[in-house]
Amino acid sequence: MNLTINGESQPCSAETLAALVEQLGMKPDRVAIELNREIVPREQWSQTALHDGDRLEIVHFVGGGSGLATRFPTC
Repeated sequence: MNLTINGESQPCSAETLAALVEQLGMKPDRVAIELNREIVPREQWSQTALHDGDRLEIVHFVGGGSGLATRFPTC
């Protein structure tokens, strides 16, 4: 399926938000996710299915106050 993550279209095989975070190699406690303009609470990620065409905005908090990571590896 194809997802749009932070404005960039990319193929992805993850079936849930939790699987996506894992595939991207991110630490779940440092990530916030908006799926189709709705913020999804972390405790719902494993039950939240992804579908072709979904749009995600992912914010990854970086320690040390150095800003936000905006580039993610491909799924």
